[in-house]
Amino acid sequence: MKKSKKVKKSNTWKIKQHRDPFFKKSKTLGYRSRASFKLIELNKKFRFIKKNSLLLDVGSAPGGWSQVASSIITNGKILAIDIEEMKLIKNVKFLKSNILDQDTKEKVIKYFEDKIDIVVSDMAANTTGNKSLDSIRTNQLCADIINFSKNLLKPKGVLVSKLFMGDEFIEVKKLAKSIFKNVNFFKPESSRSESKETYLHCEILKTL
Repeated sequence: MKKSKKVKKSNTWKIKQHRDPFFKKSKTLGYRSRASFKLIELNKKFRFIKKNSLLLDVGSAPGGWSQVASSIITNGKILAIDIEEMKLIKNVKFLKSNILDQDTKEKVIKYFEDKIDIVVSDMAANTTGNKSLDSIRTNQLCADIINFSKNLLKPKGVLVSKLFMGDEFIEVKKLAKSIFKNVNFFKPESSRSESKETYLHCEILKTL
């Protein structure tokens, strides 16, 4: 009985996915994921990716956000990091590693050899079936990225990160505002309407 319910749920998800206009569009345009459109919308609103940007893409697999960044950045550097494998993308250096590991952070600093312009993260914790717990874990990842970014970004640097409306949201917001001068939230049209996800856009580090 449990197996039957699981199969039914999987089939329902597949049908929904194929009816999704952003899923169809991603296939037509050659994007690896519908999530590509989220970054396209974020950049259209905030205009933060430039042709000479130094950009770190955290939680990059399968590569949708790196594809978008690569199409804009022609004279900069892009480093993508994920614990999962990611197929190569032109002008993108990929590192299979955990961004939370100190060794990985040191590799990031070594690769760019300087402070960078942008950190983007579409990273989410693996789902457990408990929405409240999933929200807490993903928002903790966002907090970790905020703390890491403050030591990596240039003074006028930008951080964009996924987080969920729910547990820990207020704490993450407070953390972001303690580090950045400008903090905004934006839910792209390409985010599913039933999803509690939103995106944090931060710019300009506060001076100590």
